[in-house]
Amino acid sequence: MKRIVILISGRGSNMQALLEANLPCRVAAVISSRADVHGLEIAKAHGIPTAVIPHRDYADRASFDAALSEAIDLHAPDVIVLAGFMRILTDGFVERYRGKLINIHPSLLPAYPGIDTHERALRDGIKIHGCTVHFVTPTLDHGPIIIQAAVPVLRDDTPQTLAARVLREEHRIYPQTIRWLCRDQVWLDEQGCVASDRLEQPGAALVSPGLE
Repeated sequence: MKRIVILISGRGSNMQALLEANLPCRVAAVISSRADVHGLEIAKAHGIPTAVIPHRDYADRASFDAALSEAIDLHAPDVIVLAGFMRILTDGFVERYRGKLINIHPSLLPAYPGIDTHERALRDGIKIHGCTVHFVTPTLDHGPIIIQAAVPVLRDDTPQTLAARVLREEHRIYPQTIRWLCRDQVWLDEQGCVASDRLEQPGAALVSPGLE
């Protein structure tokens, strides 16, 4: 059974979805960059070992990433899952875990990398928004895409209502990604592209606003 380590910085919503998804892996540890977050309590309630690497204790990103790597490597994970981990990682850290490091982002990448995705989407007037799971590369929020989910943007949406609709999809596609990785059905190939031995499944088109 493969081992995963989950990295968090906050409430742990996506982490909780993973812990409750009956995944074919062992969650070896949850590591947080902050000590005062609810996600640590969720992990402890599930009997998962936790650790805190406070980013404020380190002079720069490189020293923080070195300490984080040391904490991760204690558990020899097959997959490292960023679940609301709000730190920009150094190139060296990302390359160290190439093909093992995945992230979920609340937009349909490559659109809207970075923060405030829902506010920016509403400001631009787009009609379809969503979320993306991708392998992490040194370029922020631009790694090879594993899976995406789309939702309609409604006329009366606020950033909060749109975020809630997207989050429901995040909680569906992140566990699916972990299942694929743990079954060796998806991987990052030597050319840096997502490879898969899964049969393509038919999908439905999302048209927003709906056709008459």
